[in-house]
Amino acid sequence: MSTPPLPEVPDTPASEEVVEIERALTRITYLSTRSRQHERLMALAGVPLDRAAVALLRQVADSEPLRPGELANRLGVEASHVTRTVQQLQKSGYVTRVPDPVDRRAQRIELTETGRQAIDRVRDAGSRGMQLALSDWSPEELRQLATLFHRMVDDFLAHAVDDDTDQPAVVQA
Repeated sequence: MSTPPLPEVPDTPASEEVVEIERALTRITYLSTRSRQHERLMALAGVPLDRAAVALLRQVADSEPLRPGELANRLGVEASHVTRTVQQLQKSGYVTRVPDPVDRRAQRIELTETGRQAIDRVRDAGSRGMQLALSDWSPEELRQLATLFHRMVDDFLAHAVDDDTDQPAVVQA
């Protein structure tokens, strides 16, 4: 099996501004994925879940019920990883399996009320922490930042390459 070709990237060096944005994103990613940060957030939310489980719950909460394979694609992980995580979350009462309306043989993963409450508490704890960190920012600065972040994510998605087709990914609003 051969490795698909990488998408073409311009030969010109990135601007100073783009280099600084990449640096800032790297710092944010590092800070937000630290183990201690996750443990602190879970303690504040009162939710005893690992990072993989929280990522899966967030994904399910942000969409309609999904098949495990779709979840794996959206999370960028192997299907077996999703299967194990879903089994753990189902045993704990956070998710349930429901029939796929298109194909009754297949199942989709859906949040239970317990799962919805848990992800709401995680998001609330994260938002309160962010509110504290950004307390010196004006409402207008916060609006601008939110707008630019959403625009950046949309542009990243518009220029992402779908691993299966080597074509730009379809962005769903």
